[in-house]
Amino acid sequence: MEPFTERVVEIIKGIPTGKVMTYGQIATLAGSPRGARQVVRILHTLSKKYKLPWHRVVNIKGEISINDCESHNVQRMFLENEGIKFNEHNSIDLNEFQFKYLTKIIKNTS
Repeated sequence: MEPFTERVVEIIKGIPTGKVMTYGQIATLAGSPRGARQVVRILHTLSKKYKLPWHRVVNIKGEISINDCESHNVQRMFLENEGIKFNEHNSIDLNEFQFKYLTKIIKNTS
C-alpha cells in the first residue's frame, strides 16, 4: 500500500463516533492537500476491506456527496444514529461536528 493510502486509512479509522471529517481535510493531513479525489477513491475501494467508517466523511460544505439515493440515505441514517444533526439545507454544521484530527508526536529518546 502506498504511504498516502496508509495515512488516509489510519486517519479515517480515527474519526470518532459522532464526528465527521471532509475529504480535503483528510487529504491534507495525509500529505496531499489537493488529494481529495484520491480520498474518495480510497474510500470506494478499501472501506469494506479495512472496515472504515466511510459514512463519517463528507464534503467541504458538510454535505453527503453520494448521488445514489439509497446510499445517500444510508449514510445520513448512520450519521443521525450517531447524533449528528442536519440543518434545513441538508448539511452538517462542521463547527459542531467536524473532528479536528491531532497527530501524535513521538519523540525518539534513544
